[in-house]
Amino acid sequence: MSDSCVARVPIFSQLTPEQQDAVALLARPVRVKTGDRLFMQGERNAPLIVVHRGAVKLVRTAADGRERVVRVLHEGEFSGEATLLTGARPEHEAVALEDVEACSFRREDFAKLLAEHPQVGLSMMGVLSRRLQESQDLLDQVTSRSVDVRIANYLLSLEAEPVGDDIRVTFPVLKKDVASLLGTTPESLSRALKRLTRRGLITPDGSGIILLDMDGLIALADE
Repeated sequence: MSDSCVARVPIFSQLTPEQQDAVALLARPVRVKTGDRLFMQGERNAPLIVVHRGAVKLVRTAADGRERVVRVLHEGEFSGEATLLTGARPEHEAVALEDVEACSFRREDFAKLLAEHPQVGLSMMGVLSRRLQESQDLLDQVTSRSVDVRIANYLLSLEAEPVGDDIRVTFPVLKKDVASLLGTTPESLSRALKRLTRRGLITPDGSGIILLDMDGLIALADE
């Protein structure tokens, strides 16, 4: 249990192995298939979800039915802390982008966890502070930077893999979800990718993108 739900999670990394085993006793394993929901928007008593394997997108649905991807969670990342800490219902739903293994904590169990291991709360505060800064940075980009600049920043933030002499990245979500994350439309995203291709900065490569000119992308991202 500790290997799948606790040991590899950054917010629990400062605990001793014995403490991690104790935390694991409070965790409830969750396994869902691609497209399944881990919790619903507005769900009462939604749990804290910590991803062990796979990826989860957080989607907020507006009153007019429009959906916006808020964040994508990968291994070791979590969501649902607001519900546990304040009792508020989640403002988004969590949907599995692929088969997901995760662990969940109920509010009363998590309160016990924080009381016994306050360093977990401090670790969470660090993560939440980084998220707040990322949200502020994205807001600044959406209001003051072109789509091309936003995409350049996003491409440079993705995990890259060498392919021969080239560097390749892959979108972790569908292009429509990437567009939502960047505060634009799928059509604008496609046009911007074509512009970057014409400039010789990138080139499509099946399901991924080859970064042809890293210096050029960095310069564009810094505009």
